[in-house]
Amino acid sequence: MPHNHSAPRDRDAAIADIRKAMIEKKLTQAELADAADCHEKTVQNLLGGRSVRDQTLFDVCMVLGLDYERVKADWDGSPMNGANEPMDLKGEGGLVAPIYMGAYTRAAVDHYIGSYLTLRPAFSLPSVIIAYRTDIIWDPEWPSLLFEESGRPDATYSHRGRLYMPASSSFIHLVSLTKGAMRMVLVSQVDRLGAMRGLITTLNKQGAMLMPVSSPIVYQRQDEFQSGSLGQIPPEHHDHPRYRALLEETIADGYAKVVER
Repeated sequence: MPHNHSAPRDRDAAIADIRKAMIEKKLTQAELADAADCHEKTVQNLLGGRSVRDQTLFDVCMVLGLDYERVKADWDGSPMNGANEPMDLKGEGGLVAPIYMGAYTRAAVDHYIGSYLTLRPAFSLPSVIIAYRTDIIWDPEWPSLLFEESGRPDATYSHRGRLYMPASSSFIHLVSLTKGAMRMVLVSQVDRLGAMRGLITTLNKQGAMLMPVSSPIVYQRQDEFQSGSLGQIPPEHHDHPRYRALLEETIADGYAKVVER
């Protein structure tokens, strides 16, 4: 006799809360997906009562201003058949990125997965280096490499996005997109020492204005992060000479070029 794979009894309540919050905030499925940094198909699965990752449910709750713990409790509920539904993976079993992202496979990019010390010059503070952590993982729901920043001195502006890898290029793109605002990092493919080097293009707040700015950036694979090694690193900091040398190599070794007139 086939199993009954109906959703948990309380999941309808969680979906009703999500739909109500979407209406109140006047968000379409596509807009919610954009704000929660997931695929629109994932939002459709969520509203259809199909299994999604806890991280996805958490991100949706944060966007909609819902109590995650309460929604999660309703979402899990008590399965009608006492069994867990399998994760609904997208595209090629969750192992191949979409064509527009480069159609790279999980096996081909495993060496990118890990944690990276991320360095760039401070945009407004002379000689200061901004250091933070970037983690790269594989996301099977939207098959692709996903990056997330932490440890930034301006934590409010931490980014989370995807890696785009053109097959014909020796450079890759780390792109974050939120409600039409895009930040792009263009860096070399990771080398045997675990480094990626290039340029970041973003907006920097100057007074009441946001101004376009670009600067060198370095990602250096690193498993452990010492206390005090992240944040704003002034010239007198003991890590500053090493960080500065890594940034200077980006220009000196030809990974990026700054054109001035």
